[in-house]
Amino acid sequence: MCTLQKRGDLFILIITGDDEHRLNPSLIDSIRYALRRAKSESDSMGPTALITTAHGKFFCNGYDLAWALSDPDPVRTRAQVRPKIMSKKFRLLVKELISLPMPTIAAVTGHASAGGFILALSHDYLLMRKDRGVLYMSELDIKYKMPNWFVPILKCKIASPKIWRDVVLKAAKIRATMGVEWGIVDSVHENAEETLEAAMKLGMDLVSRKWNGKVYADNRRTVFSDVLAVLGSDETVGDSGDNVDEVVSKL
Repeated sequence: MCTLQKRGDLFILIITGDDEHRLNPSLIDSIRYALRRAKSESDSMGPTALITTAHGKFFCNGYDLAWALSDPDPVRTRAQVRPKIMSKKFRLLVKELISLPMPTIAAVTGHASAGGFILALSHDYLLMRKDRGVLYMSELDIKYKMPNWFVPILKCKIASPKIWRDVVLKAAKIRATMGVEWGIVDSVHENAEETLEAAMKLGMDLVSRKWNGKVYADNRRTVFSDVLAVLGSDETVGDSGDNVDEVVSKL
């Protein structure tokens, strides 16, 4: 699902494989485990930074709706058990990224759609390859209501109301150069290798500032306070998804 490598003072989280990296419980749990490991190991390392990237054509193609809608149990289907599990776990992942005591960089080397776009935006910096990939809020095109909790993340990272409109209400497919022009992408690079190299250089530059990780996380939580305030529920699945881990253990 994903690996966590340590290169000097950097953690490199790689979503592995050549599939679409859809957000289902298995992938989300794998990423969350890697984040917890990075946080734990950083306690004895001093200043660190995290880079998230992915193998293949996709960075992350959003929720795994095929998994969410294929529960063989009709009672659980009516109760939207799988969508609730998926939503709750993803919200916990975003919360953990916001609370991580180090700078975070998304090295987007493929498509990042819907929830995958939100995953990328939940990092402090977003770097993108020029020769492949798009950022894309696909909800209009797939006839899916965007959860309310996505909104403060998008507004925090997209300042212009016109761009906000085009991202959400035109389902614009944003390539790397356009992403820089729109203020969403920090820098563009020729290919996957150069994107990761640039992310590592940025990571080392940030580490060299020798910031205190706890203070960094506290300040990020302040910046994302509007996001944190709404992560407890998702109206698209009907409730907060509480006790999700207990539900998963029974599946």
